Amino acid sequence: MVSRVILIVLDGVGAGAAPDAAVYGDEGAHTLAHVAESVGGLRVPNLEALGLGHLGTFAGVRRTAQPDGCFGKMAALSKGKDSTTGHWEMTGVVLEKPFPTYPNGFPPNVIDAFQQAIGRKTLGNYAASGTAIIQEMGLQHLQTGSPIVYASADSVFQIAAHEQVISVEELYGMCRAARKLLAPPHQVARVIARPFTGEPGAFTRTNRRRDFSVEPPAQTLLDGLKADGYPVIGIGKIDDLFTGRGLTRAVPAKSDSAALDETLRALQSIPRGLIFANLIEFDMLYGHRNDAAGFAQALQAFDARLPEILGKMQPDDLLCITADHGNDPTRPGTDHTREYVPLLVYGARMARGVNLGTRKSFADLGQTIAEALGSKRLAWGESFLHVVMPS
Repeated sequence: MVSRVILIVLDGVGAGAAPDAAVYGDEGAHTLAHVAESVGGLRVPNLEALGLGHLGTFAGVRRTAQPDGCFGKMAALSKGKDSTTGHWEMTGVVLEKPFPTYPNGFPPNVIDAFQQAIGRKTLGNYAASGTAIIQEMGLQHLQTGSPIVYASADSVFQIAAHEQVISVEELYGMCRAARKLLAPPHQVARVIARPFTGEPGAFTRTNRRRDFSVEPPAQTLLDGLKADGYPVIGIGKIDDLFTGRGLTRAVPAKSDSAALDETLRALQSIPRGLIFANLIEFDMLYGHRNDAAGFAQALQAFDARLPEILGKMQPDDLLCITADHGNDPTRPGTDHTREYVPLLVYGARMARGVNLGTRKSFADLGQTIAEALGSKRLAWGESFLHVVMPS
């Protein structure tokens, strides 16, 4: 029996266009391959040892003859390609209808209701890069005190405000108001607070971003484990994505390095249960900014710290490394991409070098974790525990 699972989500690290990528305008997307190619080859020896090279052809990544881990890819069964959808599916909740998106901005009735709720006029209301819109609208924001509202290709309602004009806590209050009024058919996946500082021409976003997600519509792996008495530790934006539900402890992290530090602390103090960490910088800092070189550096930085995680694992631990969607930084635009996600599984007492194939749903991972920890079966997913942990 597995006593503890460490689940690490490399946000935005896709492994090749999904079969339905064309529906999303993502034909030819391949985050890992294109990032590796753009920098002349990745140097990720620890991921390589777990079997990453068996998932495709990635410049600089060898296909090891005897991987230490099991490897495969997962396709999303849910509609959509956002973080909320991806994380929910890997915990057993499949969405048959995508969250709404607003590439042309939000309709007047939504903006009017929001303005009435917060008692202020708003600026913006168009789809934009978050770093670009604060430069475009920042001065007017300083002059008027009106928050900047903007959309993107993702299902998000984003609110940006200078910390000296609207306090961070007041901005969070505005996000809660938006979350409350954004009911179907305008129930976006996330309302995001985007505080920034600086002067005109040099505005910069701060690390006090916060996501206000819609609550999962059904029971998740986290709910089941918590009900069974297991510790469930959410590191990084896990708390936001699940509205805190199913967690016994939420641990914020201001960077991927901090998230890994917190993961190591949890490994030292939590002897059983689930340690669930999200590393967001691949997606937020590099994918959305078309920075392939930065994306590659982030992958290599994670790889360099992977031995620390492996070194803290106990014999009965199970490590799972995956992603929630793609975000190919070499493609036009800054949207997520509809891709397979990598699946790497390792444990000292687990099988090695097993090809897990292409899983039909991210929920297969959640089902496997549920079975490994002896929790109740999830509504979706097919466990592969019998393959990685043969009797």
